[in-house]
Amino acid sequence: MSDPIKILVSDKLSDAGLAILKSAGFEVDVKIGLKPAELAAVIAPYDGLVIRSGSKVTREVIEAADNLKVVGRAGIGVDNVDVPAASERGVVVMNTPGGNAVTTAEHAIAMMMALSRKIPQASASMKSGKWEKTFMGVELCGKTLGIIGLGRIGALVAKRARGLEMKVIGFDPYISPEAAEKLGVETVGLEELYSRADFITIHTILNDETRGLLNSKAFAKMKKGVRIINCARGSIVDEKDLAEAIRQGIVAGAALDVFEKEPPDDMDFIKMDELVATPHLGASTKEAQESVALGIAHQVVDFFSRGVIINAVNVPSLSPEQIPVVRPYLELGEKLGLFIAQAAGGAPTKLEITYMGDAAALPTQAITQAVVKGLLEAHVGKTVNFVNASHLARSRGVTVSSTSSAAEGSYTSVVGVKLTTGNRETRIEGAVFPGGRAMLLKLDDFYLEAHLSGDMILFTNNDKPGVIGAVATALGKNGVNIASFELTRVEQGGLAMAVVTVDSAPEPAVISQLSKIENVREVRLVRL
Repeated sequence: MSDPIKILVSDKLSDAGLAILKSAGFEVDVKIGLKPAELAAVIAPYDGLVIRSGSKVTREVIEAADNLKVVGRAGIGVDNVDVPAASERGVVVMNTPGGNAVTTAEHAIAMMMALSRKIPQASASMKSGKWEKTFMGVELCGKTLGIIGLGRIGALVAKRARGLEMKVIGFDPYISPEAAEKLGVETVGLEELYSRADFITIHTILNDETRGLLNSKAFAKMKKGVRIINCARGSIVDEKDLAEAIRQGIVAGAALDVFEKEPPDDMDFIKMDELVATPHLGASTKEAQESVALGIAHQVVDFFSRGVIINAVNVPSLSPEQIPVVRPYLELGEKLGLFIAQAAGGAPTKLEITYMGDAAALPTQAITQAVVKGLLEAHVGKTVNFVNASHLARSRGVTVSSTSSAAEGSYTSVVGVKLTTGNRETRIEGAVFPGGRAMLLKLDDFYLEAHLSGDMILFTNNDKPGVIGAVATALGKNGVNIASFELTRVEQGGLAMAVVTVDSAPEPAVISQLSKIENVREVRLVRL
C-alpha cells in the first residue's frame, strides 16, 4: 500500500477546506506562522503545501522541499511564492483567482467612498467626544475613475462604479478595446489616465513592470486633487513619494489596504490625516474565505487524484471539460518529442511546432509543453516534467516556437514538429487515431502510419531488392521479434524508409549489424 499524500497547511484555512483534504485520504498537518527558515526546516516530507498570503515560499523553502509537487494559494496573489524557483524544481503553483474577486472589488469601492466622504476621520472625531461638521467631502457621481488593470477584479469595480454614475476609464495593455467596451470602460494610455482621473484605483499584479508604478514621476502627471485607492499590492505604490505628493497637494487623499511592508514600519505615514488605511482586509469576508478555501482544497485533491491542473500560474491549466479531449494530444505531443529527439540525434537547438486543422483549436500551449517534455526526457531523463520543461529548454539553449493553421495537413488534425540539431533538420507529423492511439504520419519526406509505442527501429536504405529480407533475417537471428513493419518510399529507386516496431529493444551490437547490411544508409533505435 502506498504512503498517503502529505499536505502541509501553513496559513489559516477554513474547517470546510481542511475537511475536503482529509476526506480525500490525505495526511494533513496545520502549522501556522512559520518563518521561511522554519518552513524550510519542515517542508521536506510534504507532497503539497497550502498557503494564503502570510507564508513566504522562498527559494530556500522550495529547494528544501524534496517531495513537493504543488503549492496551492488560497487567493489570487502569488508574489509570496518564488514561482521561478518552483518551476525549476517542477512544482506546480496554483491559485484561486475568482474566489475573492467580488470581496476585493467591494472593498475597493468601500475605500473609495470612505475616502471621498472622510468617514474614518469623522468617526474618529466623534469617538473622541467632538461634534465637528468640518469634514467636507466630494461626490462620486460624475467623477472620472481611472482603473489600472481590467482583469476580474478591475472589471467588477468598473461595473459598480458605473452604477454610481461615474465615468470609467482604464489602462490594461492585455485587454482589447472591444472587451473594454463591453465593460463600459474607455481604454486609454497610462499618462492620459493620470491626467484625466479624479480617482485612481489599482487592480494589477505586482511584477518588475508594476513595482513602484505610482511614484513621483507618475504623481507629477496627475490631475491636482486626485485620490488614490490601492487594494492590490503595496509595492505598486511608492509610499514615500505618495506622502510627498499629499503634502504638496497633488494628491488629495489615499485609501490603502496594502503596503510595501506588512505591517508597516512608518506609522507617521499611516497617521496622515489624508490617509485611510486598513490592514490588508481586501479578501476578509466570510464568503471569500470560505470560497478560496474550498476552491484550493478541491484543486489540490483534483491534482493528486486525477492529475488535473486548474488555475496554475506556471504551467498551462486545463478545465475538467477540456481534459478528455486534450489528454490524447498531450500523450501524442510527448511521444513526438521523445521520438524526434532520438530520431534526429545530437544536441537540440531549435524546436518548432505546428498545429494544423482541428488541432489548432486545442489548448496548444499545453501540448507544446508536452512536446518539450518528451524532447528533453530523451536527454535528461525523468527529472523533466510539464512544469520545468520550458525552463530546462531555455537553460540548454533550445528555442521553442509554435504556430497554428486552420488549414489541414495530411489528416484533419495534425501536430507537426521540426527539430534542429547542429546542421540537421528533422521533421515529423503525428495525429490521434480512434481509441486515442498516437500515430506517426510523416518523417521528413516519407509518409507512413506507425503506432508511436514501444521500441522502434528506424532505417533508411536505397530502394533495392533484398533489404527488407536481410533486416528481418538479422533481427530473427538475434532473437528480436517484429511486431509491425511499416515501409515507405518517396519514389521508385530512390530512398526508402522503414519503421520496425519490435517486442524488445535489440542490443547495440544488433543495431551496428543492421547498419552494415548492403544498401542500408542509417539505422536508429527509438524507445518510447
